[in-house]
Amino acid sequence: MQVRRTVFEAIIAHAKRVLPAEACGYLASSEGVVVSHRELTNLDASPEHYTMDPKEQFACVREIRKAGLQVAAVYHSHPESQARPSGEDIALAYDPAISYVIVSLADEVPVAKSFKIQNGAVSAEDFIVLE
Repeated sequence: MQVRRTVFEAIIAHAKRVLPAEACGYLASSEGVVVSHRELTNLDASPEHYTMDPKEQFACVREIRKAGLQVAAVYHSHPESQARPSGEDIALAYDPAISYVIVSLADEVPVAKSFKIQNGAVSAEDFIVLE
């Protein structure tokens, strides 16, 4: 996954802003490069899991498509754990066609990693921040 630096910085800022809760949202791409993000509300307001508002979700996907972009990934943060899918993340991964990006704030320097999840199998994929 290739991500513009501005998008990477924006999702890190989002994750920090909603602490101690997990942040969540979508990443949108054009020609294989993530060019924007859409912040969504974590209805749970929990530091351990998130639930997206379905109305917000559907409106967001429509907005992304209307802009001529593709939904590339769901992203969320792990305020106190590493950037790897939890059991709950794996169980709730509903779309094998998109990626799942996790932003970890557990260490001093935030880390983002991307994964494909299909039928409970997790595969790490490159997460490249473009200048």
